[in-house]
Amino acid sequence: MSLEDYCHAYKLGKRDYQTRMLRGERPVLPVLDDILPSKGSYSEESLGLVQVPIDQIVGTKTWGRGNAFAGNFMPILKDTSEFAAKWIALSESHLDEGIRDPIKAYEYMNKFYVEEGNKRVSVMKFFGVVLVPAIVTRLIPKPTEEKENKIYYEFLDFYKLTSINYIWFSHTGSFAKLQKAVGKGLEEEWSMEERQEFSSIYTQFSKEFIAAGGKKLSITPGDAFLSFIAVYDYQKLSEKSTSELKKLILKSWEEFKLLEEDEEISLKMNPTPEKKPILSRLLPLASPKLKIAFVYEKTPSSSAWIYAHELGKLHLEQTFPDEVSTICYENVTKDNVDAVLNQAVEAGCNIIFTTTPAFVQASVKAAIENPSVRILNCSLNTSHRYIRTYYARMHEAKFLMGAIAGAMAENDRLVYIEDYPIYGAIANINAFALGARMVNPRAKVYLEWSSLKTGNIIEKIREIDPSCVSGKDMGSPEEATRFFGIYHREGEQIRNLAMPLWHWGKFYERLIRTIMDGTWKYDDSSSSKKAINYWWGMSAGVVDIVCSENLPIGTKRLVYLLKNTISSGEFNPFAGVLYSQTGMIQGDPDRVLTPEEIVKMDWLAENVVGSIPTDEELKDRAKPVILQQGVEKKKGL
Repeated sequence: MSLEDYCHAYKLGKRDYQTRMLRGERPVLPVLDDILPSKGSYSEESLGLVQVPIDQIVGTKTWGRGNAFAGNFMPILKDTSEFAAKWIALSESHLDEGIRDPIKAYEYMNKFYVEEGNKRVSVMKFFGVVLVPAIVTRLIPKPTEEKENKIYYEFLDFYKLTSINYIWFSHTGSFAKLQKAVGKGLEEEWSMEERQEFSSIYTQFSKEFIAAGGKKLSITPGDAFLSFIAVYDYQKLSEKSTSELKKLILKSWEEFKLLEEDEEISLKMNPTPEKKPILSRLLPLASPKLKIAFVYEKTPSSSAWIYAHELGKLHLEQTFPDEVSTICYENVTKDNVDAVLNQAVEAGCNIIFTTTPAFVQASVKAAIENPSVRILNCSLNTSHRYIRTYYARMHEAKFLMGAIAGAMAENDRLVYIEDYPIYGAIANINAFALGARMVNPRAKVYLEWSSLKTGNIIEKIREIDPSCVSGKDMGSPEEATRFFGIYHREGEQIRNLAMPLWHWGKFYERLIRTIMDGTWKYDDSSSSKKAINYWWGMSAGVVDIVCSENLPIGTKRLVYLLKNTISSGEFNPFAGVLYSQTGMIQGDPDRVLTPEEIVKMDWLAENVVGSIPTDEELKDRAKPVILQQGVEKKKGL
């Protein structure tokens, strides 16, 4: 039987050898000595006895030991050779009692190269062994700016906490995302029980993912797994049967294909122009009745954010009295949002707007289960294929607000209050700071966060004694307060100067028109596999500001001039030379930051006093939003 096994392995080896030759690839095992950089440019670390995933054993340490094997570790020497006899003997030993002696190997960039035990590896690969005991020496290259090197250093940090070496990613930041997704702090170690549970869940997922055709995609099983647990709760996956897991993986396939894109998100900066055929314009067809659900985390009377969306809903009802009916669900939580979305679908809603980033996960799950229902989530930089997301370029309005505050700041001190360090929020802060500095070069912006565990913002404002404060964007009906927008302090007296306006009604109206006139589908076809994020601004009428009568006429004129130039595209707040707290960000006076650079901004302008808080510094209520939308802050910033 062992001779038959060898002949079978030999055929597999010859086939792999020939395939690689035809592709112009090296047909035998990679040799680590040929791959390693020059001596002195890497360090060594002994890992001792380690269980090595056999799929990650890819080559041999030295040239002389690899020519007996094809690139898949199968033998390519004839069955009459001495090598074949030794392979057969190892095969018999494996079948009788298992191969127990550890191999010796080097790990480089999380791939393993055998120093002693090539035939053992060949036999175990042939028989489908998953893990191989190995005495491992890790070779660590010096840090560079190359993507693979950065991912490897992130893996080293992850390995210190978990001792897990069998998951890999294609993108930087993924190991940190995995830590968050499984409910661990970024520097929190895993217990043995947690490692075992993860191994069980990931192994089962990886098996089903590959069985479904995962190897045809240009992503790793780790990439797919991270995307999967961003939608389906990691803690609940262990409760899924194999058949349930298989169904969910197949339903999520578009999400996995999305990961193959270099840029996963298509930012739609303006509404797509109407593309209806001439005949349909002359003979308009009746639009189907739209039933639209709005899902609110709080109530319009208790939350200014929800109140703004409620005004948008009312605008829709007034604009399309015959074509649209609406329903809203209030005080929805992460615990009951799945049930609420099912309720909306059962009620016949064919469009659903979920109005907080915390509901992204539930929105994707509902969209996968109900492909005929259009589901949109109010968030930014969210890469999901089954839903579309929407947000407004509020930084355009914040730039104007900063200009107003800078003009009114007699003592050059301003305070900016922000809730969460999420995508878009950092751009808002910096735009405000740049606007203030444009009209007042001495202006300093003191940044305060309302979601911090410690600190009293009111006390800090008193200590700073600013001329102007940028508070929440607007008040809610229940709040009898003037602490919103830009307000000017004169002792205990408050004068409101201006407020930014989220005109969600304009957004919802224009979006619904794209569905009615058939333009909706063009965004899909023009974006290939990318996730679609609507990010409209002043040019689309979804962002504006309201100036108070307290504002001097000259300042009003400046604001309206800036507003017109931003709306027309003649001016961008993030154009020209830009400096952060740590140095120059952009030195080209003719360049404008790309939309992607603005969205993912993780630095603060040089005239901002303050910092971006870590996850650990934030209150628990911030965690759901941060998990979905938190800015990925680079080390050292």
